[in-house]
Amino acid sequence: MSDQFSRLQKELAELVNRHTDKDGYWPTIIPQLGFSRYSASHYSTLSGPPYGLYNPSIGIVVQGTKNVFLGNERFTYGPSKYVVASMEWPVVMESPDASPEVPNLFCRIEFTPGSILELLSADELKKISRGAAKRGMNVAELDTAILDAIVRLVRLLDKPTDIPILSQLYMKEILYRTLHGEHGDSFIRIVTDGGTTNHIKNAVQYILQHFQDSFRVEELADIANMSVPSFFRHFKEITSATPIQFQKQLRLQEARRLILSESTDIAEAAFRVGYESPTQFSREYSRMFGVPPREDMKLFRRRA
Repeated sequence: MSDQFSRLQKELAELVNRHTDKDGYWPTIIPQLGFSRYSASHYSTLSGPPYGLYNPSIGIVVQGTKNVFLGNERFTYGPSKYVVASMEWPVVMESPDASPEVPNLFCRIEFTPGSILELLSADELKKISRGAAKRGMNVAELDTAILDAIVRLVRLLDKPTDIPILSQLYMKEILYRTLHGEHGDSFIRIVTDGGTTNHIKNAVQYILQHFQDSFRVEELADIANMSVPSFFRHFKEITSATPIQFQKQLRLQEARRLILSESTDIAEAAFRVGYESPTQFSREYSRMFGVPPREDMKLFRRRA
């Protein structure tokens, strides 16, 4: 790690720390840029209730480390890496070393599909096989060039008059370096009409909007315009979960949000997200979050 990289890391941490004064997600006056801050080790949904798909994005842990659980996979990364997400997935994350003295700081930058296409040549688009599926979230090594561009973007928050012109230049540079870096091709797949990832995205959108309801895999395959075996295989490749596992994650995360954030009765929360059996709900909740819902609620109130 070079001295320049270390200096940029330290400056970015100072900037994000200064622009976040309490736990939670913080949007900024640059629409595509946002920060999050957490001062305790905990599990949470990445961006609140898992109700929608968002633009492709990259995320940088500015301070601390983060464990992200996507389906049956676990990603661990810190300031030397960044996450490339072609879609927003229902993930569970943990900040294992966060504390009030040294909070976990995170920076997220979104890109529109149009801005991605603008930077791609016809030859680059042809390099991506439309039939090839790829996981929707990956961790890549953060290099000095990308980090420098991110720091320059965040510095603009202290010079708002420069934002209209310079923010777009820096965003374009960050996107360009991401596209030509490790896992940049996952961005290309999500904006390529007719691509496998795009078909799976339609099915993911349906599950996000109807996760409380029962469905058959055949219905999702029809939505994705794919055969059932092909749909099942590509869905698991991209999301690291089967459709039923994916739905279960959404249900449990929304139930946890209702219980912890809205103080909803546990049985009521289970019923609202689609569970008929309180016993099954408690068992699956414990398996996902490590403790039963009632114990989780006690721990949350103790930390608050």
